Amino acid sequence: MPHPRRFRFGVQLSTAASAHEWAELAREAEDLGYSTLFVPDHFGDQLAPGLALMAAADATTSLRVGTLVLDNDYKHPVVMAKEMATLDLLSDGRLELGIGAGWMASDYEQSGIAMDDAGTRVDRLAEALTVLKGLFAPGPFSYSGTHYQVADLDGRPLPAQAPHPPFIIGGGGPRVLALAGREADIVGVNPAIRSGRVDADAARDGGASLTDTKVEWVRAAAGDRYADIEMQMLMFGCVVTDDRSGTLEMMAPLFGLTPDELSAYPHAWVGTTDQIADDLEARRDRWDTSYLVVQGADAMRSAAPVVAKLTGA
Repeated sequence: MPHPRRFRFGVQLSTAASAHEWAELAREAEDLGYSTLFVPDHFGDQLAPGLALMAAADATTSLRVGTLVLDNDYKHPVVMAKEMATLDLLSDGRLELGIGAGWMASDYEQSGIAMDDAGTRVDRLAEALTVLKGLFAPGPFSYSGTHYQVADLDGRPLPAQAPHPPFIIGGGGPRVLALAGREADIVGVNPAIRSGRVDADAARDGGASLTDTKVEWVRAAAGDRYADIEMQMLMFGCVVTDDRSGTLEMMAPLFGLTPDELSAYPHAWVGTTDQIADDLEARRDRWDTSYLVVQGADAMRSAAPVVAKLTGA
């Protein structure tokens, strides 16, 4: 059935100094009205996503937990299926499974994992999605592809959510967004990070007019199922302030944008609670983006009035 496009909010967190601190962060996110706690998947200073999400689920009662996103190159999909089905089962069906083709060059360089060209990585991601969905379904599953072969494997345990946890696929290029339109339950519309590093070119790729194009790629690939997809956007800046113009002037060079460009930038919030709420409603009208994710504990707290104002609206 068509997605209602009501606002909900997530927060991406990645580290804590102790089990107690991590549990407190998860409970704080739940208390502030966030729908979902996400953990990324990199080799730097962050918690391992699966274990951290299980701990967050154990510390809370209704908070959903998600990967934003697992790099498909880091684990075989048979291994990923078992780990994610276990997480979904033990969290009582609270998992949102984000998976991507991989983008951060430093992860590949430091780990020695080969970073293939983008086309190969997207092809491999498409095959992995087929394997994951097959293993999340009841009964034996077989698959023979270019990158993966699975022989008569009955994926166990089954996830709590049927037919599977919601899949999140995000990206900024036409091939991965087309794949998302065809296969994902939640589509993240993001800047394309072609260099493998976050830089000014990547920031500019997240601009408003380019976002129009990216949403059209999703819509064209999804066809009739577009109405059922939840559209998501990750924020790279979140400042709740009475001095909108001054803050835009200060922040704009960090993004390689002008203040006017940053004011309209889909991946940043700047202004009072009411100004940000008006911006988000206008952006939802333009791009259908109703699932919005901020990054870090500070942003989680400063954005709480926006979350309170718009959740469910």
